Amino acid sequence: MNASRSLFSCSMYVGIILSGIYDDRLVADEPSVSDSLQWTSSAPLLTARAVDGWPWHSVKDPSIVRHGGKWHLFATVRGTERSHAIMYTSFADWPDANEAPRRILPMHKTYFCAPQVFFFEPHNKWYLICQASDESWGEKPFRPAFSTTDDISQPDSWTPLTPMFKKRPDNIPGWIDFWVICNEQKAHLFFTANNGQMWRCETSLTDFPNHWSRPVLALEDSVFEASHTYRILGKDQYLTIIEEQNGYGFRYYKSYVSEKPEGPWKPLAASKDEAFASLKNVLQPQPRWTDAISHGELIRSGTNQRLEVDPAKLQFLFQGATNEEKQGKKYGEIPWQLGLLRAN
Repeated sequence: MNASRSLFSCSMYVGIILSGIYDDRLVADEPSVSDSLQWTSSAPLLTARAVDGWPWHSVKDPSIVRHGGKWHLFATVRGTERSHAIMYTSFADWPDANEAPRRILPMHKTYFCAPQVFFFEPHNKWYLICQASDESWGEKPFRPAFSTTDDISQPDSWTPLTPMFKKRPDNIPGWIDFWVICNEQKAHLFFTANNGQMWRCETSLTDFPNHWSRPVLALEDSVFEASHTYRILGKDQYLTIIEEQNGYGFRYYKSYVSEKPEGPWKPLAASKDEAFASLKNVLQPQPRWTDAISHGELIRSGTNQRLEVDPAKLQFLFQGATNEEKQGKKYGEIPWQLGLLRAN
């Protein structure tokens, strides 16, 4: 059976992701819905607190890797005295997370947030990708940007942010929540536009993190922001998860699959009633601490640029808040916390 028929029905494929079994004898002409993906949530693991002299009220948008016997966590923090910054912390295990020392990365002094962290093997360096703005970058300074370090455990070692584009491409309606994944030939940069669209551009591994192609529309559906793309461990299969609004919970996640980063992307668990992660398929401790499954990262099986996830050990670090905490507040005022989903 050829590779073009290796995308299964939604119900079959969700079961295969959870069990780690891959059998190309199971095929279907059209995706169908499935209720087989179920999660159990932890209690909140990280809450916002003052760090480096700023009184933050929100911790969100996590990116995390396991390296050297510790978790290395990068996340957006939001406050009133300084609107956005990226925080770093490390800890041996989850019970230690909330009390571990924290540091605001000094790589950028103004707006930067929504980090992604990975080890880029061709350069033998850690990369942090984020969205940032700086008036010195010229007209429309909001861009994807990068920083590097040789030592992920040293927050002062990151280089100053450098924009990845000289200017914003003229064919996109907007861009937010930048995400890089690499295969054996190319680096792919994904982003969303808050209008139902996910976009993609590419560069060679030799040219990374510069010389990106003109963006192309990768996916269009009822989706909002925070698209994250991963490779299924050991397979030529890719999984994209994307945040949507107003389903079961005021934010929830949909998912799509493809045989390659270039697409095409087919729905996996991509409806309000059959979502990748929502209040409908997440069991919470009581009292319930969140009414949203929002911007998060799947726990990867490694640290490198391939962003592989083990389908038999799915875990999702996400941001949550209750309706009561959200009521009457602007988005930037919501006191987001971080929790962990584990697939049942």
